[in-house]
Formats: sequence, structure tokens, C-alpha cells
Amino acid sequence: MGFFDKLKKIWQEDIIGYSISEADEAFFEDLEEMLILADVGMETSTRAVEQLRSRMKREGISGQEAVKDALRDILAEMLNVGDTALDLSTQPSVMLFIGVNGVGKTTSIGKLGHQLKEEGKKVLFCAADTFRAAAADQLQIWAERANCELVRQHEGADPGAVLFDALQAAKARGADVVLCDTAGRLHNKQNLMNELGKLSRIIDRECPGAARETLLVLDATTGQNGLIQAKQFRETAGLTGIVLTKLDGTAKGGIVIAIAQELGIPVKYVGVGEGIDDLRPFDARAYVEAIL
Repeated sequence: MGFFDKLKKIWQEDIIGYSISEADEAFFEDLEEMLILADVGMETSTRAVEQLRSRMKREGISGQEAVKDALRDILAEMLNVGDTALDLSTQPSVMLFIGVNGVGKTTSIGKLGHQLKEEGKKVLFCAADTFRAAAADQLQIWAERANCELVRQHEGADPGAVLFDALQAAKARGADVVLCDTAGRLHNKQNLMNELGKLSRIIDRECPGAARETLLVLDATTGQNGLIQAKQFRETAGLTGIVLTKLDGTAKGGIVIAIAQELGIPVKYVGVGEGIDDLRPFDARAYVEAIL
């Protein structure tokens, strides 16, 4: 039985309908276990359950719907750690998409570029993933679908040189935003992580004062490793937000609650499918509603 099936079963058995003084302690233990199984993480799950317990006692909450509402509020509050809107306040603004292999960086750029283009912005894609075979070709396909410009070089080119060219082109062409793809890299490979620092310095040099977003793309199925990734990428590149992909499957991506709590990094977008319109601005309340 899956996590949410179990939780629903507990609620249907009315354990959650008792007042705090009557509640079976097993309910809170089961709830904590299920949050952990949903990749919320042990520390964050324990904190959420303790907050629920305290709120039920303090506010005299009882009844299935009232307790569910309290739990929704607690989880939504945990996710509310920063602005979920993109900072596009300068021309150009620059956005780096980073993360490990296979999480959906390139497709997320294509989808977001489409959205920004629909909003009337002039968007330029930068193909700084020069290591993965055909990565630039994939981004070019997305650029054509989204009707955005693309700057690329040959496979194996220096990623910093590609970014330099893209920033020069953005300034010359009056682009509003540059979306930069980067090669997938393991968070524990220091030489590749250092390269992100180089890209950041190029932005500082070529576009001083530019509004910047450094978005870590996380696969919803990653589990607890997502928190480790987020810590390492934040230390190396600094992070302004998370893009959570592959929420169209069975994964619920509970690790983003732990990331929000432990690192203070907000989720900005979620990927819910493969279509060009399937990248959505993150809504904490709607996300929690979907979980519960």
C-alpha cells in the first residue's frame, strides 16, 4: 500500500477524528513514518508532526477535516521560505540551470523560454552543455519550438566561451533574458562543480549588476539525495530556487519541503508533463493539496 493510501486509510478509520487527548499515539507515529517515506526527511517530518500535535492541543482542533486543514497549513508554511517569482528586473537578466544528469534541465529551459516568449519577452538560449552528445541539438529543437534565439558552439567547446558569446549577443540584440543550459554534473565531482563558479564569474564580469537566477533542477524521484545535492550546489554556485521535475509520475517530491526548511531555498517551478506548457509556477498550497 502506498504512502497516501495508508494515510487515507488512517483517516478513514477516524483515528484522526479524535481530540488530542484521545488520539492514539500510533497515529502520530504512523504519520511521521509516512512523511518520511514520502521523502520529506526525518527531521522535517518530526517537526511537522510535532507542530500538528501542538496546534491540535493549543487550538482544540478535532475532526478529520480540521486536522487535515491544520496539516496542510503546516506543510505550506514550511515551503514558504522565499519569493517564488523570477527576478527579471534587468535587461538582460541571466538564469543558470544546474543539476545532475538526466533531471530535465534542457526541457525545463525550453518550456520556460516558451512561457517568457508568450509574455512578450525576448529570450535567448545559451547551449553551455558542450559535453553531452547532441545536447546543443536538443536545445536547438526547443529553441525552435519556443521561437527563441540560440547561441551554441561545437561539441567539446569551453562552456565559459559559449556563455561569453551568449551574453555579448544578448546585449547586442536587446534580449530580456538569457537561459543558460549547463552540463549535468555529480555534486561530488569538484572539478565540474568549480566550473559553475567560473560561469558565475563570467556573468559578473560581462553583465555586472544583472538580475540572476541560479536554479537547481531536481527530479521528484531523487529522494533524500536531493537534499545532499542542494547543499553541495548551494555551496558552489549559490542557489535562488528549485525546479522540481517529473511530478507527473508517482513521486511526490517531498524532499523539497526538507530543502526549504533546512536550506531556505524556495521551489519556483514544477514540471508536470512532457508538453511545452507543462512547467508551472510553484504554488505551495496547491502542492500540499495534491499531496494530501
